[in-house]
Amino acid sequence: MITRKVPFSAALLLCLSAGATLAGEPFLIDVWPGVPPGQKGDLAPDKVAGAKPNRRVSEVTKPTLTLYRPEGDKNAGVAVLVAPGGGYQALMVDHEGEDIAKWLNSLGVTAAVLRYRIPQPRSQSRDANDFPPHRDAQRALSLMRSKAAEWGVNPNKIGMIGFSAGGHLTTQTATNYEKRAYEAVDAVDSVSCKPDFAIIVYPGGTLVKSKDALVPDLKFTKDTPPCFLVMASNDPVGPENCIQIYLAALRAKSPVEMHLYSTGGHGFGLRPSKNPASQWPKACEAWMKISGILPADAK
Repeated sequence: MITRKVPFSAALLLCLSAGATLAGEPFLIDVWPGVPPGQKGDLAPDKVAGAKPNRRVSEVTKPTLTLYRPEGDKNAGVAVLVAPGGGYQALMVDHEGEDIAKWLNSLGVTAAVLRYRIPQPRSQSRDANDFPPHRDAQRALSLMRSKAAEWGVNPNKIGMIGFSAGGHLTTQTATNYEKRAYEAVDAVDSVSCKPDFAIIVYPGGTLVKSKDALVPDLKFTKDTPPCFLVMASNDPVGPENCIQIYLAALRAKSPVEMHLYSTGGHGFGLRPSKNPASQWPKACEAWMKISGILPADAK
């Protein structure tokens, strides 16, 4: 699969200056043009339980992106695919979805919240070659990159952020991009599905049973995109999930930064608290600037 860098043309720079015209209410985009690869049964509407800010979405058979654009002249030409968590049984679309998108918008970043296929049977293999959410994430990244000029985004600055199960999905997508997990369905699939950076927040499901290594399909190399890792030491899911990702990236000489906070538990998202883990967004913003993802003077 072709993963070469795409020229950031003068035409795209003009789109960046005009990008504010695309801002406004979020809008929905279908990830697939028809029935998603491997999907069985009818495509039914998502089921939503609860109300904002605590909605839980389940029964996703038709993956979608909800696009959120930065307002005014804030467009930094960066986009991020957002993968909420929920144990692959539900999606926490508010505090790990919409709230994250609005935070990214405040940094000038275009955000697309992914509703990937769930629930996944607990017996379902999560290997990247045969996992519906991974197919959805690969397709979503290619779709976003194919629309970069339209959205005023640099096609070489499209990353991914994920929380809990979404953190596993982000790690999987960042380490499995050379081979697509499905047969191409249209021209979008000729565009790279490699995230240019990955932000992985309190991931779960990344370890073998002994907790001393990552599951086999999470293989880091020197070409793995830069990763920013966040977790709390008292997370019941186990900080080893984050630590082993960090060690694997370090050994592969892939750029990585980890913030392991003393307290914070699991599922904190952007919620303010007295726990040190609530400071991660500022640290992440600084990392994006130091890494050249955001301009150093970005607000």
